[in-house]
Amino acid sequence: MDITRRDMLRLGGAAIAAASRLDPAPAEAQTPKRGGVFRIRGEDAASGFDPHLVVNHHRIATNLSFTHSRLVRVRSGAQVKPGAMPIEPDLAESWTQPNETTYVFKLRKGVRWHNKPPVNGRELTAEDVKYTYERFLTVKGNPNRSMLEQVEKIEALDRYTVKFTLLEPFAWLLDYLAATVMWVVPKEAVEKFGDLKRAETCIGTGPWMLERYEPNVRLTFVRNPSYFVPGLPHADGIEVAVDEDPSARLAAWLAGKYDFAPEYGQCVRRLDLDVARRRKPNLQTQDFIVLFGGYTTMKLDREPFKDVRVRRALALASNWKELLETNAWSQGQGVPNPAIPAALREWAIPIDQLSPEGRRLYEQNIPEAKRLLAEAGYAGGLKVPLEVTLGWSPDYVDALQINMKNWKSAGIDTELKQKEFAAFMVTAIIGKFEKAAHSLRGGTPVADISLYPPYMPGQPLNSSGVNDPKLTEMIRLQRRTFDVGKRREIVYDIQRYLAEQMYYHYDPSVSTVSAWEPYVKNFAPNIGHDYGGRLMVAWLDK
Repeated sequence: MDITRRDMLRLGGAAIAAASRLDPAPAEAQTPKRGGVFRIRGEDAASGFDPHLVVNHHRIATNLSFTHSRLVRVRSGAQVKPGAMPIEPDLAESWTQPNETTYVFKLRKGVRWHNKPPVNGRELTAEDVKYTYERFLTVKGNPNRSMLEQVEKIEALDRYTVKFTLLEPFAWLLDYLAATVMWVVPKEAVEKFGDLKRAETCIGTGPWMLERYEPNVRLTFVRNPSYFVPGLPHADGIEVAVDEDPSARLAAWLAGKYDFAPEYGQCVRRLDLDVARRRKPNLQTQDFIVLFGGYTTMKLDREPFKDVRVRRALALASNWKELLETNAWSQGQGVPNPAIPAALREWAIPIDQLSPEGRRLYEQNIPEAKRLLAEAGYAGGLKVPLEVTLGWSPDYVDALQINMKNWKSAGIDTELKQKEFAAFMVTAIIGKFEKAAHSLRGGTPVADISLYPPYMPGQPLNSSGVNDPKLTEMIRLQRRTFDVGKRREIVYDIQRYLAEQMYYHYDPSVSTVSAWEPYVKNFAPNIGHDYGGRLMVAWLDK
């Protein structure tokens, strides 16, 4: 059932949790089977295991989703449709909101940390929650700090009660607390190791425990015998194989080595779908729009991108339809993106509701792009360095080449400056580049994260250097607006404005196919990195 934010504030978390269980889906009504090991193709923990020291990308968040917990989480299971983000309790068994700037969370009793040193299975308390989110707000180098920037103080009222006091009304707090960067972490591990980057610091309260980490090879997770949700997880373990080669991982899946399709999000490229269905005639599949997509960030305080005409020319030179037609994931299926990814269908404005000026920038028009460049003083074209990492995937590289080709046809010649993945994530992502950079966005399925971090002055992820007072006030206003309908109107107006200003340029998002074996039960894909949440409620019927 759908729960509105107004209902959420009125009922409180415990009532919502009960309401969400009133009408179980048919898959939930089946008797789950205990045992077995899910085998998936995943990602190496290239940036370590510290959720507070990296951008919330899938290489860390998917792995921590097996081992860690949050105060609240996004519900999983076959009844949850991709793109839906219903919130339910996790470590918090309930919550209330006495006023617009106060949230009080009641923790579950008897939750225990993994039985590993230096924590050794002790009970989780309100002090752990307080420590985690204070560290989130104060540790140097956390690029996601803005998610909780409105929090003034966090108090442990007693052993099982945590109070958040906000600086001002903040309508997105629960959504952010459900994000896959909000994992509660143990103080003892930070004190012993200095940070949480090493594998031995991967200690949580989640459904599985990290048993073995072989860099660039595999991660092995085993069932947490003390997990706080009775009966969960159903599977005894998770085997995450690291394979960066699309052809090799496809072959491994077709040969039966994985229980799910081998691309990010348990997806199979549409290019390979017919072969997969012939080899696996009973394959279960689900089409959905992905959250991620390419974007171009441009230095707004430097030539040539100081001039909005140049930014609009780049947009007019682009061709989102060609990107979808040539992409192995989509084979022509997908959608253009406004400032908020279209996968967040409740908040992303339909392109046909943009202003006329905004709409026209979504249709390729090379002559008009050249005219704008000439009007801006670049009649002979221009050349700019473009910083990238090719570590995302070969499909990403193909799309990048198409963008560069189209830009060049209009007179914008980009010179590729390649960086190793980890170096790119700590430089270009936070604005340390010369003129322009191209990357992927996505990950956290909260609409506000597409507005506040990239557009607010002073934010680490404001890589273009946006400083627009009108825009700043609009973004702050929507954050303070609890009424969902009114907030959506403001968010739509923001996207109309941004489509014209073109502070960033967004590539489309593909419509992809998630696929899993017929013996995998109560599973449904969704946007975001919460692999653990989705597999925790699934089981193996074989």
